[in-house]
Formats: sequence, structure tokens, C-alpha cells
Amino acid sequence: MERRFPPIILTVFLLLFRETYSSSTTKFTPTDNFLIDCGAKEKVESGDGREFKTDSESTAFLSADDNNLLFLPKAPEGIPSPIYLSARAFTKEATYAFTLARPGWHWIRLHFHPFNPPGGTFNLSNAVFSVTTDDLVLLHSFTIGDVQKWVLKEYIVNATTERMAIHFSPLKNSFAFINAIEVVNAPDTLISDEATNLAPLDDFKGLSDFAFQSVHRLNVGGPLITSVNDTLSRSWVNDGQYLKSKSTGKSISVAPTVIEFPDGTSNLIAPNWVYASAMKMADAGVSQPNFNITWQMSVDPSFGYFVRLHFCDILSKALNDLYFNVYINGRKAISGLDLSTLTGGLAMAYYRDFILNASLATDVISVQIGPMNQPTGIVNALLNGVEILKMSNSVDSLDGEFGVDGRVASSGMSAKKKIVAVVGILMMAGAFIGLAAMVVKWHKRPQDWEKKNSFSSWLLPLHSAHSSFMSGSKSSVTASHRAGFSGGIYSSTLGLGRYFSFAELQEATKNFNDDTVCGVGGFGNVYIGELADDGTKVAVKRGNPHSEQGINEFQTEIQMLSKLRHRHLVSLIGYCDENNEMILVYELMANGTMRDHLYGKGLPPLSWKQRLEICIGAARGLHYLHTGTTQGIIHRDVKTTNILLDDNFVAKVADFGLSKDGPTVGGNHVSTAVKGSFGYLDPEYFRRQQLTDKSDVYSFGVVLFEALCARTALDPSLPREQVNLAEWAMQWKKKGLLEKIIDPYLVGKINIESMNKLAEAAEKCLAEYGVDRPSMGDVLWNLEYALQLHDAAPPPPPDSDSDDKPPSSTAGSAPSSLIPEDGSAASSGVGIGAGAVRMPDDRSTTVANDAYAQLAGMTGR
Repeated sequence: MERRFPPIILTVFLLLFRETYSSSTTKFTPTDNFLIDCGAKEKVESGDGREFKTDSESTAFLSADDNNLLFLPKAPEGIPSPIYLSARAFTKEATYAFTLARPGWHWIRLHFHPFNPPGGTFNLSNAVFSVTTDDLVLLHSFTIGDVQKWVLKEYIVNATTERMAIHFSPLKNSFAFINAIEVVNAPDTLISDEATNLAPLDDFKGLSDFAFQSVHRLNVGGPLITSVNDTLSRSWVNDGQYLKSKSTGKSISVAPTVIEFPDGTSNLIAPNWVYASAMKMADAGVSQPNFNITWQMSVDPSFGYFVRLHFCDILSKALNDLYFNVYINGRKAISGLDLSTLTGGLAMAYYRDFILNASLATDVISVQIGPMNQPTGIVNALLNGVEILKMSNSVDSLDGEFGVDGRVASSGMSAKKKIVAVVGILMMAGAFIGLAAMVVKWHKRPQDWEKKNSFSSWLLPLHSAHSSFMSGSKSSVTASHRAGFSGGIYSSTLGLGRYFSFAELQEATKNFNDDTVCGVGGFGNVYIGELADDGTKVAVKRGNPHSEQGINEFQTEIQMLSKLRHRHLVSLIGYCDENNEMILVYELMANGTMRDHLYGKGLPPLSWKQRLEICIGAARGLHYLHTGTTQGIIHRDVKTTNILLDDNFVAKVADFGLSKDGPTVGGNHVSTAVKGSFGYLDPEYFRRQQLTDKSDVYSFGVVLFEALCARTALDPSLPREQVNLAEWAMQWKKKGLLEKIIDPYLVGKINIESMNKLAEAAEKCLAEYGVDRPSMGDVLWNLEYALQLHDAAPPPPPDSDSDDKPPSSTAGSAPSSLIPEDGSAASSGVGIGAGAVRMPDDRSTTVANDAYAQLAGMTGR
């Protein structure tokens, strides 16, 4: 049953917790705090303890030709503050100018109440006027026809100078008015420079170049929050009127004092009152409920919007028990959100920022939450708060299509007109481009007329450094291919190797039979194939043309592989670009992933020497990534499923879909939205959104402990202290008892000095701050030294299994005699062979493939 908050109870509730809130959270004291009650003769308090200056005290800020002070002797019902009982009217342009202590984010709040003052000189409900700053339109031809209505217009503007001027400009034969003005600086952390763009799904940078207007601010599942309980003087309304179907949700709440703010968040982003209430899925009376809770909020479709969603797990009783999906305007914004992993606990505040550009905007923004429909803990979902801010358009306007200087916004037409115009322009442009291309081809390459539906032109910008990439080599490949030389055509200058026809790959994969699928991602499927001409086994990655996310990953993969060649990186054999297909062909890694040989597949366990050699190979590949190019490359998704093994168990790093070029000369990081995988994510990268090669080093530290302990990086089924492998192993390392939790198969076969050397390297990799972590070159040196210690150790007794003996071809669990007598490893939850507890496959999927691990791997931090 939905919880309601009667007004009397709400008032008492707010008063009881006001002092508690003030004492338990950060209080923000602005350095710029201009509060003006326009037209007022006496100082008034707004109701939240803030004092507004009178009209006479604020004359130094005002430049105006007239002095029309208006008053309302009695407050009408519903007016929230005495600041709405006085006003100042202007028949000509007037300006309030403020000198700021420093540039940066500032609130501008304009208060309007179009009352009819005694005497009838000005009927404020008839006023029509515009409000601007020196370079931003706040209101254009603004009017309020309802005398009973009070209006607050709230903006947040990034001031670039120490002067803030607000101009009131009445239309011809009209006038302007204002009841109260606030110009107050905001915390620098309130809006970061980066968010997640929903279409296309990518990082959106440059938010500091925009101005914003608050459109909706909801306290989901809870009561109205006023400026009394928000240190930034914001109001948060109850979400009831925006809930599409009240029967789908049930409100829950806890005491605000329970809420905690981990690193990267604070009550300056949203007060603990917001996180103390939420809406969860209502009881549908079925074992597996499958529905979404939907909120719908009206907006102006001519603008883009900044959407901030607030979450706090006040529902779960245990960590890693709640996973759910989040949608914005029907698009999946977050997949498999696991709040306790991201924040390290329950009742911890968390938020995410998204950009909904004008191309996706309609007159309604919908936010939905729903279950994952996966066997992962409780089936539920929750949401605590929603903020929707309008973004300034191309001419720096927040109201209409005209800028301060008279420029007209490119998005100023209606949505339908925009679609028609865009389609018309694209058709004309396409016709001209097509005609020009036909003329060029007719003169230069008549044979290319036969080639259709190629994605070569899409690849071209990525390889602009190779002048022959699509001009010489590609055409010769195509011509030779048409001549019948389909097998064995190579073009080294392409960086993409052999050209395959679609028919060849159909034959190699048995027409892309599902039985040959060996991997799935956001880009599409990976198939095992056998080439007809020479029987070579290959891995065929077939792009999904309907996946924008997959195209981004494909682009990154091609861009990286075209400039990388190393023994410990998976090699690209060739490609196919027929019939709108995007297909890449790789060498087949016959022994699969490193993870498969550690746990979960029932494969023969790896010897300690093999594990060291695999880790060394992977470290060499990563070291080459970090140092082999001018800027270096950051893999960003290092994990045991991305370390593949060939038929000789040589390790090769794979999957560059999330990779990023390193910082430019003089820089020390790359600012980017957080992406990665559960359990492997660098906590410093998570907090600061600053990616460095030390983020890969952190992830590799987790890989080293996986090799040693043969268990997953995250296992929610284990007791809380064991869920996160990195933290659990570090605790035992510090106790000097790491041998108690290692893979039981290694007991009696591992040289302790060699083990300690690897553990020491892993510990350094997992340092809290990147500056304290070693380079991959240093990690490689330590691993090679660990291998030397192993090789120098006395051989095992003749009657014991040799550590260097390769795994037998018969799968099975380790002999029971290898388990320690005290059962410590077994009781710790470590799995071996077929007995390992494996996370669901989608739990380890990357953000680029399934948005699962956007900000993951933070349990207990």
C-alpha cells in the first residue's frame, strides 16, 4: 500500500529532524549571497532563516529610470513567503548588477507573483517582458496571467567573469516586474564537466559551457522537501503527480540520519532527506514480477536536458542482493545496477548524470526502473530522486530560439518541422554526394561499381594516416577478389590483413550457426570458424548493425588493432565489409580464457608455473600497450576473461572495445566516464573519473589474486567480507596467512617465496592511489623474478604430482588429499575446478556491451 504524508504529520516531521539534519551533514556557506526583496521597506525572512535585503538596501545594485514600488497588504492563501508581497515594476529596461567574489557556478532565482496592488496603476498579470544576463536569455516575452499564481524560476549559470548583470526588458507598451532576486554561488562539485550521453551512448563533455534551468526536482517516495532541509535552498516535490501508475510502486523510507555519503558524493549534491525515501516495486502477488515503475515529466521538446538520478539502497538486507535496470525515454540508461557494490555498503548515497539531447526529446521525459529478470538476489528496483534541468541551446538561450545578440537557434523550429527539414537536407546532400561519387568512380575506378554496401568509408577516418588504406590496397584487393583469387589475399598496408568475402565466412561458420557461437557482446556474436582453403581455425566477430553501442566498440577495436602488433596481443587476421556487414576475423585462441582454466569450467587446473607464465605474458602485452605508442593505450577492461590462451597456453590480451588513448604530452590522465567490469575497477578512477595506465595496473592486481586463489573477483553468494576478492586477499596478506586461501590444488606444489613475490606485486597494484602503484614494467619484473624463484626451488618429491606437468586431458577436480587438513581453504568459499561458484555471465560483461559495470568493483571501499 502506498505511503502518504498528511500535511500536519509532514510539518512535525520536518521540525523534528531539522536540527538533526543540520548537525549531521555538511552546511554550505556561500561566498556570494545576494538576496533582494524588491520593493520591500522592511527586512523579511524567507521561512528558511535567510534574510533578504530591503529595496533601499539594494539600490547600489540597481540601475533604473523609474521607481515603482508595489505592495500587497495581505498575504493570499497559498503564498509560501513574504517576499511575494512586494514588487518593483519597470517601464524601461532596468539592470541589477552584482560583483562576485569569484567566477564559477551560481544560482539565479527569480521570484514572481502577479498580484493586483492597491491603486490599480500596474496590473502585474498583464506584464510582458524578457530577462537576460549579458550573454544568456533567461526569459523571453514572459508573462503570468494568473494573479493567484506565484512562480519561481531557478537557473544555474557558470559565471566566467566577476560581474553578474540581470536585465529586465519590457516589451513595447508593457512593463516588467520582479518580486525577489537571489544570486548565490553554488558548490564547484554540483555539476561536473562530464555525463553520459544517451544517443549515441557515449561520454558527453563540456557541461561547464552550458547554463541550466531547473524544470523538475522530485523526492521520490517521500514528502516535500523545502529549503529548510536543503543547504542549497532547493525544493524537492513529492513524485506522486508524475507517477504513471500508482499501483506499480510502493514508497519506503528510513530516518535521514541513517544515510551515509561515500567518497564522491555529499549532501551538497542532494540532502539526506532525498536518499531516506524511495519508491520500490509494489507486491504484484506473483513469484517473478516483471514490470517497470514509470515517471513522466513534461518538458519543452526544443531543448536538451540534463537528467540526474539519485539512488540509495534502503531496501536490501544484505550486500549484492539487488540488481535492476534503469531506462530514460525507453532507452536503457543503466543495466544491472548494483548499488552496494558501487558504494561499498547499504544506505549509501549514489547518483548518475545523463544527457538527453534535443534529437531524443519529446514533450515528456520518462524515467523507468525495473527488475533484471536474472537469478540475482531479490527481484525489485528502487529510485530515490530525479532532477531534470533544461540546457541552454546553440544561441545561449533557455527560453525560445533567439539569443541576446539576435542570433536564431538552429533548433528553434518545432520537432516535426525539424524532422522534415533534416530529412530533406539529408536527401539533397545524399543525392549530391552520390552523384559526385559516381562521377569520380566512373572516371577512376569503373570496376568499383560492382562493389556495394561497404563499410570501408566508415573505416576511412580511423586510418587517415595510411594514404593507401582504402584507395590503393583496398581496391586492388577488391579487383583481385572479383578475379577469383578469394583465398589468400592480403594487404599489409590496411592494418586489417586479409579480405574475406561474406560467402567465405558463411561457409566457415556454417552460415553463422548458433552452435558455433563462442562469445556474445554489445557488438554482436563471436563464432568459431574453419577456413575452407587451408582449414585454419578462426574467431569471427560479426557486428550487429542495430547496436549503436556495438558500433562504438567496433570502431575502437579497429582503431586499436590497426596500430598494434605484439606476441601477447590477440592478432587480427582480416575483415569483411560486404552487404553492410562489419566482420573482423581473429586468430582462434584454442584454450579459451584464463578464467576458464582457473574455475567454473571443470577444466584441469593450471600448474603454478603455468599461472606465472600466463600472468607474465599478459603483463608483457599490457606493458606494450602502455609504452608501445607515443601516447600509450589504456585497456580499461583488464580481467581474466580478456586474457586468452593459445594452444601452447601463451597468454594474449584481447577485447579493446573500451580502450582509450593515453594522455597527451604534458597530461597525466584522460577525463572520461567510468567504464569497466565488476570487481576490477580502479577506486581512484571511480571517484575522480580520471583514467590513467595505473587503472589497468589496479585491475591486473585483481587478476594476480585470481590466479593465486582460483575464484571470482566478486562473488555475492559468499559472506560479506569475502565478496570482493581483492579486499579479502589483502586482509589475509596483511595477516601473513595468504597460504590459507590459495587454490587448494597448489598446496604442497607452490614455492612460498615465489607466491609471496606474486602477492607482493598484487598488493602494490591494488594501492588506493595510482601514484603509489608500480608501472606494468615493474610488475612484469616482479613476476619474472617470482618465476625465477619457482624454477630455482628444489623439485617436488618423486611420488608427488610435478608442478610443471601439463594438465591432463581428463577434466576433474583436484585430489582430496591436496585440501589442507584444517579445511581453511574449503571453508573460505574458494572454488576449484568444477566446484567453483561462478558469477552469471552477464555479471562480467563490460559497460560497452551491457552497461553492467559502469562504476563497479567498490565493495567495502
